[in-house]
Amino acid sequence: MDSEGGCACGPLRLGTDARVKELEREVRELKRANEILKVASAFFRPGGARPPFEVIWQLIDKHRQSFGVEPLCRVLQVSPSAYRRHAARLRDRSRRSARAIRDEELAVQIHRVWQENYEVYGARKVWRQMHREHQVVARCTVERLMREMGLCGVTRGKTVKTTQADPDNANPRDLVKRQFTAERPNQLWVADFTFVSTWQGFAYVAFIVDVYSRFIVGWRVSRHMRTEFVLDALEQRFTLVGLSPTGWFITAIGARNICRFATASGWAKLASNPRLAIPVTATTTHWQRPSTASTRPN
Repeated sequence: MDSEGGCACGPLRLGTDARVKELEREVRELKRANEILKVASAFFRPGGARPPFEVIWQLIDKHRQSFGVEPLCRVLQVSPSAYRRHAARLRDRSRRSARAIRDEELAVQIHRVWQENYEVYGARKVWRQMHREHQVVARCTVERLMREMGLCGVTRGKTVKTTQADPDNANPRDLVKRQFTAERPNQLWVADFTFVSTWQGFAYVAFIVDVYSRFIVGWRVSRHMRTEFVLDALEQRFTLVGLSPTGWFITAIGARNICRFATASGWAKLASNPRLAIPVTATTTHWQRPSTASTRPN
């Protein structure tokens, strides 16, 4: 109380009200930033860590009425002046680069050629058709613009899927812990198999690479992709170098498949009855031999 009986808390109350209003404003900004981040996370989901500026401009164009340009640019960490230049180029076509103007013109012609040919032409045939029409354009440009527009041709034949994960099997342990290095030959092998299209159908090729020398040390070609197909490539390498399967471990990485043996009898049992092993359809398989006292050869 002051000498006249009044209250001396007036200035203190005014300072408290200003602080409360400032905190309320900060809370509103944080809520808005949180909403922007939620929208951006859903919008940028197909991209990587930071999408291209074209994608960011599309997001700002779509949500500028809801959040405003300045808050969007601040949360997305882009310059407002850069967005304004983008908006100016959209309003005035003469501000765009020569490449952007040409891309727009070519995109119309590419889409026309693709539609006139029943939407079955790929980039190569579209490019050739445009050259027949005396439109000079690089093939890589046609491929890029068709990819940006989401246009693609019809692919003949069937697709082959070599990786078929089995959800009922447990994930195998990574015995090398993603360290694909070796101090000597025949210490660590990495294997894979793929398919090759031929006139007679698909052929499957399995190969084994020595991590130390980076050479293909075993391979096998087959018309199927069963377990014995991959085991034949491994057996070929064992026979060539005169090694025994004893003490080797096999782990399939990239799918829920695993084949493991630690004794010669286990290998013989597996080789004689491939059904005991899960079909080796993983993307990467590595064979590791327990380390022994050895030095790197000169």
